[in-house]
Amino acid sequence: MKIFTRMNFTLLLLFLQLLALAVFAGWVVRTFVVLYYIGVAFSVLVFSFVLKKDQASVYKITWLIVILAFPPVGGVFYMFFGNKHPVRKIAAHVREHAIIAKLLDDDGNLPFVNQVQCGRMYSLMQYIRKSSSYHAYINTETKYYPMGELMFDDMLYEINHAKKFIFIEFFIIKSGEMWDTLLSALEKKADEGVEIRLIVDHLGSHKLFTRKYIKVLRAKKIRVLRFNPMVPFLLLFMNNRDHRKIVVIDGKAAFTGGMNIADEYINVEKRFGVWKDTGVRLRGDAVWSFSLMFIEMWDTFCKKDERIRDYQSYKNEEKFISDDGFVIPYGDTPLDNEHLGENVYVDILTQATKYAYIFTPYLIISEKLVSALQLTAKRGVDVRIITPGIPDKKLVHRLTRSYYRYMLEAGVKIYEYSPGFLHAKGIVSDDETAVVGTINFDYRSLYLHFECAVLMHKTSIIKDIRDDALLAAKEGREITLRDTKWRLGTDLLDAVLHLFAPLM
Repeated sequence: MKIFTRMNFTLLLLFLQLLALAVFAGWVVRTFVVLYYIGVAFSVLVFSFVLKKDQASVYKITWLIVILAFPPVGGVFYMFFGNKHPVRKIAAHVREHAIIAKLLDDDGNLPFVNQVQCGRMYSLMQYIRKSSSYHAYINTETKYYPMGELMFDDMLYEINHAKKFIFIEFFIIKSGEMWDTLLSALEKKADEGVEIRLIVDHLGSHKLFTRKYIKVLRAKKIRVLRFNPMVPFLLLFMNNRDHRKIVVIDGKAAFTGGMNIADEYINVEKRFGVWKDTGVRLRGDAVWSFSLMFIEMWDTFCKKDERIRDYQSYKNEEKFISDDGFVIPYGDTPLDNEHLGENVYVDILTQATKYAYIFTPYLIISEKLVSALQLTAKRGVDVRIITPGIPDKKLVHRLTRSYYRYMLEAGVKIYEYSPGFLHAKGIVSDDETAVVGTINFDYRSLYLHFECAVLMHKTSIIKDIRDDALLAAKEGREITLRDTKWRLGTDLLDAVLHLFAPLM
């Protein structure tokens, strides 16, 4: 393992800056007594402000503890790190999203969606449209993948038949057989004149995507955007990562799901037993939303001279007829105050009358989702949550397990996927509604990351997702209340972990 890497050096500098700020603040309040009392008074004001702020309770509690623990400087620390927004990034994102929203609204292929057609789901469709501009589509074929390797095979097939463009966006891309296979296909398409654009998150893909390697890819006619590069300065925006997984080919086909580009995701490498991921492919009108979703991210964060101007050239004009229900691709951003991913999950739980089955690798959730899950189960709905049997991060899995008792006591059933690590994300309910995408049931996905998903209503693959969830539960170990009995050591650890839950 390399210790002296650019990423480790950056993290070390960030830590040293925090330490230096803490030492300097301590020196100031000890040296200048007046500043001590001013700092305490300011912290009291900030404490009151945080207490009434419209924010998840766990975030408020964490900062309230910091302010109380360090009254002379706690308020100042909050103003610097707890309440600071990346203003320029927000402005750029708002401008680009306004363009995308207009293109979505101008789309002539949008179906007439009403309450008669969709029942109670109509209200959720309206909420998504009003809060994010993403629409419901018909004339879209859907295909579900219960394992990452199955989706990768179809993804390669579509890429190998690309004629115009390929958009690819992933959180993690690692060197290995999977990336080598994908890169070989992309190089061939680039030589044929197909336009290729690639977005990678710097934190998730920093080991492979160095500046030198990006130059190599650009020489191969593959355009690369490294999202939010890690820098050795204390910036709140560094905590917001691009966790999306999107592949769009010629505006005709789009893929999304939990799968990243690394060998464990297709079970070439066995790191944690069987790696279970899920995904979905769209063909038809709804692909346009994923094209625009990618373009919005590209244009917001790339250099001005590399922005996309001719948006319509990326739209598929071929007519596609499919009677396969309603499909709504949507993106969630941390740069607004709308917790779209969480609200969609809560609404589906609220509407469920028979069952709601959930895939998630991490269960680290707010009181809003806790209450929604508990209430849904108490109403007599069959609520099942499937989590990993073999964890990828032991401390995070410990935190996930700390939520089990709350769920079990309310009647929620929990299964740990025994064959290995479950990385799938989504929910299926009542044989009518499902979400498949990148959004975990955890704070990072729901509040801090850029995410994406597909909401499907009355599509043909709903029952495939249901059957896959039932099979995963059958292959797993059902957790009982006896498995969660109180132990002093673990309960103390859980209490501490809950304070840092928003960061995990």
